[in-house]
Amino acid sequence: MVAPAAPTVTRAGHPLPDAPPYDVTVIGAGVVGTAIARELARRPLHTALVEATDDIANGTSKANTAILHTGFDAAPGTLEARLVREGRHLLSAYAARTGIPVERVGALLVAWDREQLDALPGLLAKAERNGYPAARLLDAEETAAREPHLGPGALGALEIPDESVICPWTTPLAYATEAVRAGVHLHLDCPVQDIAYADGPHGGGLHTLTTGRGTLRTRLLINAAGLHADAIDRLLGLDTFTVRPRRGQLIVFDKLARDLVRHILLPVPTAAGKGVLVAPTVFGNVLLGPTAEDLDDKEATESTAEGLALLREKGRRVLPRLLDEEVTAVYAGLRAATGQEDYRITAHPDRALVTVGGIRSTGLTASLAIAEYVVSLLPDAGLDPGEPAEPAPLTMPGLGEGAARPYLDAELIARDPSYGTVVCHCERVTEGEIRDALASVLPPRSAEGLARRTRAGNGRCQGFHCGAALRARIEGARP
Repeated sequence: MVAPAAPTVTRAGHPLPDAPPYDVTVIGAGVVGTAIARELARRPLHTALVEATDDIANGTSKANTAILHTGFDAAPGTLEARLVREGRHLLSAYAARTGIPVERVGALLVAWDREQLDALPGLLAKAERNGYPAARLLDAEETAAREPHLGPGALGALEIPDESVICPWTTPLAYATEAVRAGVHLHLDCPVQDIAYADGPHGGGLHTLTTGRGTLRTRLLINAAGLHADAIDRLLGLDTFTVRPRRGQLIVFDKLARDLVRHILLPVPTAAGKGVLVAPTVFGNVLLGPTAEDLDDKEATESTAEGLALLREKGRRVLPRLLDEEVTAVYAGLRAATGQEDYRITAHPDRALVTVGGIRSTGLTASLAIAEYVVSLLPDAGLDPGEPAEPAPLTMPGLGEGAARPYLDAELIARDPSYGTVVCHCERVTEGEIRDALASVLPPRSAEGLARRTRAGNGRCQGFHCGAALRARIEGARP
């Protein structure tokens, strides 16, 4: 096993390098794929991370509700329940080390009718079975005191004090940055079109991946392709599950709405998901959503009039004044539903494969625990990962409103005046932050990618004023 000496990121327009076979290749650079790549980077392995699009976290991972879950309502005894419970502690510690914004705002599971109120004690018992003893029941008076702007008629709530909100973009970027810095080869714009697997004479086989940019070979394959995990498995002759995308539409309200809500406000969950919530974000906005629409189209990420009308109807019941606030943006994401309410993580020794499928909205929380679990399966799939080593320390740009932003940091501006020059006035993003993002290990290739790294263009005007200049900067920075 030979680890490469230098970080390598390849993109469209360049063929894949003619290199010896990788020990492990991960397909899919979402939050789970990048977490697995980071964990592999701690081992003496020659590893590749392959992504079909031009950036990491460009699919489901960029469009979620950004909640760091406690796992209080997971199905007890499932793999998901275990990995969410473990992942919350791992990610909380990792975020503190690396500067990923997290706010512990707590959650209230609000009951609006007698049936929902009667369900709360069972959810409290479920939380305790899931190893979360801090939940408690609130009566109507306590609920109203906690959330003064709630709509009329709330009968009580289940309080989950440790539910938090997190930056969903900085998290996978941190994972991928650590992985690349430690020697993982990241191949972007590299859709996998076919896979051939040949058994070796002594049990050691070799995968040959045909991609849009050439071929690469690998001894072991990890399928973390999200919405397309079923299609990747079928290239290897496996047909154990089918991904049916579940669309979640969301509305982002302006920062002036932030004082209307103190907690994540959750409905009583159903079989389709956790339902429509109201939640603050680490960026100072308020989210309303998501819908839960089972579709057949894995590209259907558009918002619809019907979906947004449903969200407004639900939001009016929960927080009536929210509907009077300005909408900053709407977006939609697709979750990888498989018909089984648990993760589908399986080692296939006869194919030197580990499949990581069915990762739902809790995947952000569970990502580091999923990565550890997947690596623990590698010996079953025919590869000894070796002993882990600690990566070099990493500090990510602070995008949250809970800490001092660069434009407010007088000492930083004194050292480098570019941090005092505001480029995106809606989100208060500075010239220094734009420069740093474009010079980073994984620079953005689009305005959307820059927004996820800096917040530039994500504000009230949605890039109307700064967008053209930012796009020109991105074009000028491309090699």
